[in-house]
Amino acid sequence: MTATAPLIGRTRARGIETLSLDSPDTRNALSAALVAELADALADCGEDPGVRAVVLTHTGTTFCAGADLRDPPRPDALVALLRQLVELPRPVLARISGHVRAGGLGLLAACDISAAATTATFAFTEVRIGVAPAVISLTVLPRADPRTLARHYLTGERFDAAEAVRTGLLTAAGEDVDAVLEPVLDGLRRSSPQALAETKRLLTAKVLETFDRDAAGLTALSARLFASAQAREGMTAFLERRDAAWVL
Repeated sequence: MTATAPLIGRTRARGIETLSLDSPDTRNALSAALVAELADALADCGEDPGVRAVVLTHTGTTFCAGADLRDPPRPDALVALLRQLVELPRPVLARISGHVRAGGLGLLAACDISAAATTATFAFTEVRIGVAPAVISLTVLPRADPRTLARHYLTGERFDAAEAVRTGLLTAAGEDVDAVLEPVLDGLRRSSPQALAETKRLLTAKVLETFDRDAAGLTALSARLFASAQAREGMTAFLERRDAAWVL
């Protein structure tokens, strides 16, 4: 039996653990298997005193295309992964040099600090397949400007890295994402592990209140929408590369 290739790459340099979404053939879509592997890798990082911070990045041209429509994770598994990122007692940084869609923006918003190359693009595409950005709202809504976010949630339009910074989804963007992150990583390496953990708790308290209040309802909403007739039509149209029946 051939062993399945890992979906999460792992490297470490001077206390910074880099976790790479490594399924470029699926544009790093959130499959049940990828979500489970990422959760396991994060758990290891949270327990390892040698890890000062975690960088979440990707191989290929897409950071994450959202849910894998052929093998989607359970909504509660995605909720648990997002909460794990928020609660991890290590700072988590997103490093993006490609495109981010739908559920990938939930991962991005769950990170404490995020940086992208200026060539990166973003879109909340859920409305175009008949569902809503329900579960990912647990991390996105507390982070982003609500008036700007309304346009992107409701239209599914693509927007650039500069707009993502203005919206609050990104910390910073630049031509060289590694140059943007270099002083941040230097600062984290100079910081006390205890102080980082407790400071992160202060910063994420309001986000975790959102999980406590809204996770069950948003999980139920996600499950209901994905089981609907419009979602079946939207996902089929997406996979068949055609317009959905409701497009005017």
